[in-house]
Amino acid sequence: MRTTVLAADNFLLPNGTIIAELVAFLLILFVLWKYVVPPLSKSLQQRQDMVQKQVEDAEDAARRLKAAEERYNEALTEARTEAAKIRDNARAEGERIREELREQASAEVERIRQRGEEQLTSQRDQVVRQLRGELGGLAVQLAEQLVGHELADDAGKRSTVDRFLAQLDELPAKQSGTPASGREPAPASGGAS
Repeated sequence: MRTTVLAADNFLLPNGTIIAELVAFLLILFVLWKYVVPPLSKSLQQRQDMVQKQVEDAEDAARRLKAAEERYNEALTEARTEAAKIRDNARAEGERIREELREQASAEVERIRQRGEEQLTSQRDQVVRQLRGELGGLAVQLAEQLVGHELADDAGKRSTVDRFLAQLDELPAKQSGTPASGREPAPASGGAS
């Protein structure tokens, strides 16, 4: 008789070890599901929440950065506009001050020129009076020497001086024209003949 045990070699047929292995596997699976999966799942959920929060924070930071950049650009544009206005105002103010100073300087120059002309006229009049007085005195002395007697009264001196000065005033007009007698004035004596 021949008996062959085919079931022992066949791994597809269930035997007692497979049931024990199946129970052990289910037990390990239960332990893993009860004690390992919840903390692991909780840790993964926390990690996922943290990543989600970081993504949201990054998006929020990007929005805030964009808003800050827009505010910065607006402020920069406003500052540039304000600086341009200030520069233009300063330029206009400088031009106004320059024009004002130029007008003041022109007025001062005109005032100084006018005062100089007045002083010059005053000094010229003073010199003319002084020269008239000196010429009058010299004319009286010359007249006394020519006439041979002294002019005693002041009225006589004054009329003689006035007549002499009037003749002196007419002299330049006569000299610019042709001489009436056609001869040149005689040179002053005192030199060798």
